[in-house]
Amino acid sequence: MRGFEQYGDRSYAAVEVSGVLVSQDGGETWNLVQGSHGEPRRTPPPFIDPDIYSIAAHPSSADWVYAPTGGGFYRSMDSGASWELLYRCYCRATWIDPADRDHIILGPADNVDHNGRIEQSLDGGRTWQPASSGIDVPWRRHMVERFAQVGDELLAVLSNGSLLSTSFGSFDWKELFPEVTGFAAVADMAVAEMPE
Repeated sequence: MRGFEQYGDRSYAAVEVSGVLVSQDGGETWNLVQGSHGEPRRTPPPFIDPDIYSIAAHPSSADWVYAPTGGGFYRSMDSGASWELLYRCYCRATWIDPADRDHIILGPADNVDHNGRIEQSLDGGRTWQPASSGIDVPWRRHMVERFAQVGDELLAVLSNGSLLSTSFGSFDWKELFPEVTGFAAVADMAVAEMPE
Protein backbone atom coordinates (compact mmCIF):
# COMPACT_ATOMS: atom_id res chain seq x y z
CA MET A 1 0.00 0.00 0.00
CA ARG A 2 1.44 3.33 -1.04
CA GLY A 3 -1.33 5.71 -0.01
CA PHE A 4 -4.83 6.16 1.38
CA GLU A 5 -7.60 8.72 0.96
CA GLN A 6 -10.73 8.88 3.07
CA TYR A 7 -13.99 10.70 2.32
CA GLY A 8 -16.64 9.94 4.92
CA ASP A 9 -17.20 6.17 4.96
CA ARG A 10 -15.54 5.78 1.55
CA SER A 11 -11.81 5.06 1.47
CA TYR A 12 -9.41 4.54 -1.43
CA ALA A 13 -6.07 2.73 -1.32
CA ALA A 14 -3.22 2.94 -3.85
CA VAL A 15 -1.52 -0.44 -4.23
CA GLU A 16 1.82 -0.46 -6.03
CA VAL A 17 1.64 -2.74 -9.09
CA SER A 18 -1.83 -3.96 -8.08
CA GLY A 19 -4.34 -1.15 -8.64
CA VAL A 20 -6.88 0.89 -6.69
CA LEU A 21 -8.97 -0.51 -3.87
CA VAL A 22 -12.13 1.05 -2.46
CA SER A 23 -13.99 0.54 0.81
CA GLN A 24 -17.55 1.76 1.30
CA ASP A 25 -17.71 0.88 5.00
CA GLY A 26 -14.89 2.80 6.64
CA GLY A 27 -12.22 0.23 5.80
CA GLU A 28 -13.94 -2.92 7.02
CA THR A 29 -14.01 -4.50 3.54
CA TRP A 30 -12.09 -3.66 0.34
CA ASN A 31 -12.62 -4.34 -3.38
CA LEU A 32 -10.92 -3.31 -6.59
CA VAL A 33 -12.57 -0.32 -8.24
CA GLN A 34 -14.24 -1.23 -11.53
CA GLY A 35 -11.56 0.51 -13.62
CA SER A 36 -8.64 -1.29 -11.96
CA HIS A 37 -7.98 -4.90 -12.93
CA GLY A 38 -5.49 -5.65 -10.13
CA GLU A 39 -2.92 -7.29 -12.38
CA PRO A 40 0.61 -5.95 -12.94
CA ARG A 41 0.18 -5.60 -16.72
CA ARG A 42 -0.42 -2.21 -18.32
CA THR A 43 -3.69 -1.60 -20.13
CA PRO A 44 -5.03 1.59 -21.72
CA PRO A 45 -7.90 3.70 -20.32
CA PRO A 46 -10.61 3.26 -19.22
CA PHE A 47 -8.39 1.12 -16.95
CA ILE A 48 -5.80 2.78 -14.77
CA ASP A 49 -2.11 1.85 -14.92
CA PRO A 50 -1.59 -0.69 -12.08
CA ASP A 51 1.66 0.90 -10.76
CA ILE A 52 -0.05 3.33 -8.37
CA TYR A 53 1.86 5.49 -5.88
CA SER A 54 -0.78 7.69 -4.27
CA ILE A 55 -4.46 8.54 -4.47
CA ALA A 56 -6.44 11.72 -3.85
CA ALA A 57 -10.17 12.45 -3.77
CA HIS A 58 -11.30 16.03 -4.18
CA PRO A 59 -13.06 17.41 -1.06
CA SER A 60 -16.07 18.47 -3.15
CA SER A 61 -16.88 14.89 -4.25
CA ALA A 62 -15.66 11.42 -3.35
CA ASP A 63 -16.37 10.47 -6.99
CA TRP A 64 -13.48 12.67 -8.26
CA VAL A 65 -10.34 10.58 -7.76
CA TYR A 66 -6.78 11.33 -8.93
CA ALA A 67 -3.87 8.88 -9.10
CA PRO A 68 -0.16 9.33 -9.92
CA THR A 69 1.23 6.12 -11.43
CA GLY A 70 4.28 4.71 -13.13
CA GLY A 71 2.45 5.09 -16.44
CA GLY A 72 1.01 8.58 -16.01
CA PHE A 73 -1.36 10.79 -14.07
CA TYR A 74 -5.00 9.67 -14.11
CA ARG A 75 -8.37 11.10 -13.10
CA SER A 76 -11.68 9.34 -12.53
CA MET A 77 -14.95 11.24 -12.20
CA ASP A 78 -17.01 8.13 -11.37
CA SER A 79 -15.34 6.66 -8.26
CA GLY A 80 -12.78 4.69 -10.24
CA ALA A 81 -15.14 2.97 -12.69
CA SER A 82 -13.28 4.58 -15.61
CA TRP A 83 -10.05 6.59 -15.85
CA GLU A 84 -8.72 9.34 -18.09
CA LEU A 85 -4.98 9.72 -18.66
CA LEU A 86 -4.22 13.41 -18.09
CA TYR A 87 -0.40 13.35 -18.35
CA ARG A 88 1.85 10.61 -19.75
CA CYS A 89 4.80 10.56 -17.35
CA TYR A 90 6.17 8.75 -14.32
CA CYS A 91 4.75 10.34 -11.15
CA ARG A 92 4.26 9.59 -7.48
CA ALA A 93 2.73 12.75 -6.01
CA THR A 94 -0.10 15.18 -6.60
CA TRP A 95 -1.97 17.89 -4.73
CA ILE A 96 -5.48 18.94 -5.74
CA ASP A 97 -6.56 22.42 -4.67
CA PRO A 98 -9.48 22.00 -2.22
CA ALA A 99 -10.98 25.29 -3.42
CA ASP A 100 -10.59 24.59 -7.17
CA ARG A 101 -10.51 21.05 -8.54
CA ASP A 102 -9.12 22.36 -11.86
CA HIS A 103 -5.94 23.47 -10.05
CA ILE A 104 -3.58 20.50 -9.81
CA ILE A 105 0.06 20.32 -8.68
CA LEU A 106 2.04 17.31 -9.94
CA GLY A 107 5.55 15.96 -9.49
CA PRO A 108 6.23 14.35 -12.90
CA ALA A 109 9.49 12.73 -14.00
CA ASP A 110 10.75 11.02 -17.13
CA ASN A 111 11.33 7.80 -15.19
CA VAL A 112 12.15 6.70 -11.63
CA ASP A 113 14.24 9.52 -10.09
CA HIS A 114 15.06 10.89 -13.56
CA ASN A 115 14.37 14.51 -14.55
CA GLY A 116 11.91 15.18 -11.74
CA ARG A 117 10.13 18.54 -11.63
CA ILE A 118 7.04 20.34 -10.31
CA GLU A 119 4.27 21.42 -12.66
CA GLN A 120 0.72 22.71 -12.35
CA SER A 121 -2.49 22.70 -14.33
CA LEU A 122 -5.14 25.39 -14.02
CA ASP A 123 -7.60 23.69 -16.37
CA GLY A 124 -8.13 20.26 -14.82
CA GLY A 125 -5.12 18.60 -16.43
CA ARG A 126 -5.56 19.60 -20.07
CA THR A 127 -2.41 21.77 -20.07
CA TRP A 128 0.61 21.91 -17.76
CA GLN A 129 3.09 24.67 -16.86
CA PRO A 130 6.18 24.75 -14.64
CA ALA A 131 5.49 25.59 -11.00
CA SER A 132 9.09 25.51 -9.91
CA SER A 133 10.30 29.03 -9.19
CA GLY A 134 13.22 29.05 -6.76
CA ILE A 135 14.46 25.55 -7.60
CA ASP A 136 16.72 24.25 -10.34
CA VAL A 137 14.76 21.61 -12.25
CA PRO A 138 14.69 19.10 -13.75
CA TRP A 139 16.44 17.16 -11.02
CA ARG A 140 18.62 14.61 -12.75
CA ARG A 141 18.47 11.97 -9.98
CA HIS A 142 15.40 12.58 -7.85
CA MET A 143 11.73 13.55 -7.93
CA VAL A 144 8.76 14.47 -5.72
CA GLU A 145 7.61 11.57 -3.53
CA ARG A 146 4.64 13.35 -1.93
CA PHE A 147 2.98 16.71 -1.39
CA ALA A 148 1.31 17.84 1.83
CA GLN A 149 -0.63 20.97 2.66
CA VAL A 150 0.25 22.42 6.05
CA GLY A 151 -1.68 25.59 6.82
CA ASP A 152 -1.10 28.04 3.99
CA GLU A 153 1.99 26.24 2.70
CA LEU A 154 2.51 23.33 0.35
CA LEU A 155 5.36 20.96 1.22
CA ALA A 156 7.14 18.62 -1.18
CA VAL A 157 9.10 15.60 0.06
CA LEU A 158 11.73 14.61 -2.51
CA SER A 159 13.11 11.13 -3.16
CA ASN A 160 16.58 12.28 -2.04
CA GLY A 161 15.16 13.09 1.42
CA SER A 162 14.95 16.87 0.99
CA LEU A 163 11.93 18.92 2.06
CA LEU A 164 10.70 21.93 0.05
CA SER A 165 8.08 24.52 0.93
CA THR A 166 6.11 27.21 -0.91
CA SER A 167 3.26 29.52 -0.08
CA PHE A 168 0.17 29.21 -2.24
CA GLY A 169 0.03 31.49 -5.22
CA SER A 170 3.75 32.13 -5.58
CA PHE A 171 5.15 28.63 -6.06
CA ASP A 172 8.52 30.07 -5.13
CA TRP A 173 10.02 27.00 -3.46
CA LYS A 174 12.65 26.98 -0.73
CA GLU A 175 14.37 24.10 1.05
CA LEU A 176 13.41 23.59 4.68
CA PHE A 177 15.90 22.25 7.22
CA PRO A 178 18.76 21.75 4.71
CA GLU A 179 20.92 20.35 7.53
CA VAL A 180 18.45 17.45 8.00
CA THR A 181 18.43 14.52 5.58
CA GLY A 182 16.06 11.63 5.07
CA PHE A 183 12.59 13.18 5.09
CA ALA A 184 10.08 10.52 4.03
CA ALA A 185 6.75 12.14 5.01
CA VAL A 186 5.19 15.17 6.67
CA ALA A 187 1.91 15.71 8.48
CA ASP A 188 -0.19 18.64 9.65
CA MET A 189 -0.86 18.04 13.32
CA ALA A 190 -3.20 20.25 15.33
CA VAL A 191 -2.09 20.77 18.90
CA ALA A 192 -4.90 20.87 21.43
CA GLU A 193 -4.53 22.92 24.59
CA MET A 194 -4.66 20.92 27.80
CA PRO A 195 -7.07 22.10 30.48
CA GLU A 196 -5.39 23.39 33.61
